[in-house]
Amino acid sequence: MLWTIIVTVIMGAIIGALARLVLPGKQSISTLVTVILGILGALIGSWAYSAMSDNSGTSGIDWIALILGVIAAAVLIVIYGMIVGRKQV
Repeated sequence: MLWTIIVTVIMGAIIGALARLVLPGKQSISTLVTVILGILGALIGSWAYSAMSDNSGTSGIDWIALILGVIAAAVLIVIYGMIVGRKQV
């Protein structure tokens, strides 16, 4: 259980960072918010992929779920920026 939480936080940080790299301009959000939105994006991407496909599991990195997670995290970062009202250059 603890290992799952640690891996989820690490993957959330990676997915959040990738989402910020995909977005144009500079996002003025903290690292903690990036990790949280990355974790949420990873969960949404994984859920969307499992809902769209009959693939119950893979033996390696599931690239489609990862890409969907990055897209979901990018959308969440944009929404967060709009709600908080910080200008994104």
